[in-house]
Amino acid sequence: MGPAELMQAAAMARRFYLEGKSKIQIADEFGVSRFKVARVLETALERDLVRIEIRVPAELDADRSDALRAHYGLRHVVVVESPTEAGTADADDAAADPENLGEVAADLLGELVTDGDVLGLAWGRSTIHMAAALRQLPPCTVVQLTGVYDAGTADRGSVEAVRRAAEVAGGEAHPIYAPMLLPDTATASALRSQTGIARAFEYFDKVTVAAVSIGSWEPGISTVHDMLSDEERDHYSSLGVAAEMSAHLFDAEGRRIGRDLGERCITVEAERLRRVPEVVAIAGGQRKAAAIDAVLRSGLVTSLVTDTAAADQLLEVPAGPHPALERRDPDGR
Repeated sequence: MGPAELMQAAAMARRFYLEGKSKIQIADEFGVSRFKVARVLETALERDLVRIEIRVPAELDADRSDALRAHYGLRHVVVVESPTEAGTADADDAAADPENLGEVAADLLGELVTDGDVLGLAWGRSTIHMAAALRQLPPCTVVQLTGVYDAGTADRGSVEAVRRAAEVAGGEAHPIYAPMLLPDTATASALRSQTGIARAFEYFDKVTVAAVSIGSWEPGISTVHDMLSDEERDHYSSLGVAAEMSAHLFDAEGRRIGRDLGERCITVEAERLRRVPEVVAIAGGQRKAAAIDAVLRSGLVTSLVTDTAAADQLLEVPAGPHPALERRDPDGR
């Protein structure tokens, strides 16, 4: 390109990329056809006269996010950089950072929740951190989707999360003051009929956006695993449990197993969760990758917030059907 061509290409590129003018407007200004404008802009890119750079915050990984979204057919995926431990060369060896995942999930909820929605929150360390990180939400109702990890202790994080989210949104809060897991079905059934718990359950069919956590079947990583006796853990392990979400168990193919356990739990039913238009799962870390894969295969989740350690493992899994795309979406989300 000679000097005149360079100056014309630079001017056209400025009009198109910086001033937002259309190719027809540029063609009229320079007295050429819009096809020539298109050729000049294409040449400007090829000759490195124009450089297009896409920037996202350093802690977010755009390439992995898009690849993982396509891999599982999800609606939204946000992948954050995994934390690195001192003295560890490989970030994949580091444990997940639920606080960081929660902060990113809080920003995502701020985008997804709209005025008048019903937001459901299930128990999980990441969802608790997410609620603490919330800075703004449109006016909405917030309902608890599961009982607490242990109602006999001072740790009522899920109740506090619901109240915090409702405070930020300026809406009603419907917490559940009951344990997640009960000793038998009769006790669980009796608790579900109590006024406050029954009122929360009435909102389950109205939930439009839900946030859930995923646990793998290991000590300290699955809430349900840690609440069961050794005998019960051995029983469900023999069924092939690979993941847990909101007290529902899944095998490696995403099939629900151990349904009898759900009858003892205070939690949203899986089929009710399937009808929620937007279900955001928050989970990361290499150790949870297989569990995340299992839950994504179930079709109960539409969006995911995870980290690079888990994402790299998930992207190595052969792509299969996309059950999330087959969900009915009555609100057109």
